[in-house]
Order: sequence, then C-alpha cells, then structure tokens
Amino acid sequence: MLSNQIKNNIEYDLIIIGAGSGGVRAARIAANYGAKVAIVESVRVGGTCVLRGCVPKKLLVYGAQFAQQIKSAEGYGWSFQGAKHDWNSLIKAKNLELDRLNKIYMGLLSKVDIFNGYGDILSSNEIVVGDKILKTKNIIIAVGGKPFIPNISGVEYCIDSDQALDLPSLPKSIVIYGGGYIALEFAGIFNSLGSKVTLIYRGKYLLRGFDEELSHFITEEYEKQNIKIVTEKNISSIKKLDNSLKVYLSDESVIETNQVLMATGRVPNTTKLSLLKNGIETGSKGQIIVNNESKTTVNNIYAIGDVTDRVNLTPVAIAEGHALADNLFGGMNRTIDYKNIASAVFSQPAIGVVGLNETEAIEKYKNSGGIKIYKTQFKPMKETLGGKDTKIFMKMIVSKSNNKVIGIHGVGDDMPEIIQICAVAIKMGATKQDFDETMGIHPTAAEELVTLR
Repeated sequence: MLSNQIKNNIEYDLIIIGAGSGGVRAARIAANYGAKVAIVESVRVGGTCVLRGCVPKKLLVYGAQFAQQIKSAEGYGWSFQGAKHDWNSLIKAKNLELDRLNKIYMGLLSKVDIFNGYGDILSSNEIVVGDKILKTKNIIIAVGGKPFIPNISGVEYCIDSDQALDLPSLPKSIVIYGGGYIALEFAGIFNSLGSKVTLIYRGKYLLRGFDEELSHFITEEYEKQNIKIVTEKNISSIKKLDNSLKVYLSDESVIETNQVLMATGRVPNTTKLSLLKNGIETGSKGQIIVNNESKTTVNNIYAIGDVTDRVNLTPVAIAEGHALADNLFGGMNRTIDYKNIASAVFSQPAIGVVGLNETEAIEKYKNSGGIKIYKTQFKPMKETLGGKDTKIFMKMIVSKSNNKVIGIHGVGDDMPEIIQICAVAIKMGATKQDFDETMGIHPTAAEELVTLR
C-alpha cells in the first residue's frame, strides 16, 4: 500500500519516466541548466531506438546487404565460392554494440539520478517507483511505444518486432503480417539472409501514407527478389504443428511456415500508467494528448516522443525533449516545426521521402494552381556490371504557383543519405529553378535530382 512506501527526501525539479532518446535528451539538457533531475526506466537506458528499434535493425540491414553486394561483386571479377552467413555471429555482434551504446547513454546521465523500475504517476508532483515515492516539480512522460499485437487465434505462437531481433536461428521461412516500414525492413533482412519470405497486408498498397507510385515501385522491386506479397488479405488464425505453423488467411488459403512475425504497427506504451485517474487526457490509441509545447491536460505534466503519437521518429523525440528542457529551465519559448520532416525506410532497396506525396499535394494545391510532377527510373550504374535486376526511382513534386519543391520521394540504396540533404533544401524553400541551376556530381544517382526536366 502507498502508506507503507518510503518517501524519498529529495525534491526534484524534473522527473522523466522513460530513458529513451527523447527522455535522455530532456534529462541531459535540464541537468546542464542546473536542474535536479531523475529518470525512471524499467529496462535499460537507451529506449526503443537504441535497444529494440532503428539501431539494432539497421545493423541487421547492414549484415543482410552484404548478400546483395556479393551477388553484384561477381560481375566485377570477384569470386565468393563457399561464402556463408552465421546468424548467431551477427546477433552476438549486434548485442555487443548495444551494450556499448547503453554504457554511453549511462555516461550521458552522470548528472541525473536513475531509478530502475516501473514509474507511475501518483499526482502532478509525485512519482511512485517500487516502494519509493519521488517528489518533483515537473514530470515528463517519455515511455515510447510498443508492438501492437492483433487479436488473432494462435497469435501466441508468433513473434513481434522486438523478438525478431534476437531469434536463436534464422528461420527457413517466415510470414510477415503488415505492410508498413517495420514489415518491409524485416522482409528485406530475412530474404537477403536466405529465408523464404511471404508478406501479408490487409491494405491494397504497401506503406500506407507514402506516395502511391513509390509503393507500387517498391512492391515490384521486392517481387523481383522473390518475396511473395499478398495484399487485401487478413490472417484469420494460426495453428501450431510439430515443426511449423499453419497460417489461415481470410480467403481460406493456407500458408505453412517456420515463423510468423507480427509487424502490425506500434501503439503508445501507456497501459501501466495511471493517466485518466490523474486527469491526463488520452486518445483512441492510448496516446497522450499534448499541445504544441508538449503540455498535457494536467499542470506540470508533459509528454514527448512516440507516446504522444505525433510524428513517431527518434530525431523528433530528441528535438521535443530538448525544446521542452529549454523552455522549462532555460527561459526559452521553443516549439517544434513538424512540417517537411524527412524519413527513411531501410528496405532493400532503401526509401527516402520528404514533404508532400502526390495525393496530398493535389489536394492542398487544387485551388492554387495545382502541381507539376518530375520523375525518373533508371538502372544504377553499379548494376550495369553487377547484373542485378533493380532500378532507382525518383520523384519531385513542385507547386505551379511559386515553383517551390514541395515533395521528393525516392527508392535506391543511397536514398536515405540523399533525402537528408533534400530536406534542408525544401526547408529553406528551394524552387525547381534552384535545383536546375545546381551542377550535378557525375556519375552519381543524386545528380538526377538536378537534371529532372
């Protein structure tokens, strides 16, 4: 009972629940301003991105890409007879890197008190952690998200995206349920490393919310790699056999496989927090409702990152945490600009996007002159000798009224690197003429963006 819990004799200026990228950044900045800060974390410092998301997944992507590179290298005179991949070695190396990053994050919090355990909100000025009650002037909720698992008969035999990062062995075959970036990234990883991959998605097109033409393009590229893609179908049930799983689809077809990955999205990780009890408003998915300054509906309580379900990207969470700490303890009045945030999907080939997609642009500019589309597809120079049947796709969307570039979408191995710089240009208001008057670097894929006509 709470009456028997120990009250900590320190009053903090700020307590943060969750030691992910956003929470750690907020804690660091606040502590550097001289604030007395504590952070509460139930697992390890680092959060989803560092421990269970973008970092370990990108390491697996790198590992998988070598398989594609070996195939291309043969066209350049290289021979790799007998080359084989050791899944366990990759997982071990990945885990060692995560341990290293965890230590770095711990070092970043040298000025911060760290409490291990589940933190919950007792009041607007109190946090309970195990048998301790911590008093504070401000609270930041930064607990991130967690995999969403649909209510399907037999789903207990499946794995989620967290578990996929630590499988004891590479499955001979795997069914991936989902059509978002997590599904596509794992499909690319497992396929390149030798698994037979089937991707099942209930929607008509992969990557809902992305440019439709881009979606068609990456679908074709995956099918070239013998990834089976099944759209407009649901998984109705899963049954376990001795050494495999039977996946029953909504059209009554059946797929037998060794593993099933539920890549059905993520939801705010709020189920263990006493939010409504404390007057904190939440949305339909459990996300915490905040204003443009990350304030919740309760004084002194704030929320940042994926738990708010605004823009669920690590750099956004970091920016929100930094801005909030600046406002609370640095005397500033900063807000985050959520327009034109670049994003990437580390599929194989990779995707990079920034700005409006074609559907969004048509709707936004229908009464102000419309839009103009510039696009290209071409075989990457490396594969003229490498021999892989793959192409690069680039698309630029321009407002007719002022000639400003309002969206760039691309698919290709280097596209995330290219799109980062494109994001700077769009943020600065670059026009199509600005791109046209910029000299390209030849021969590169990126030069296509300044030669589109």
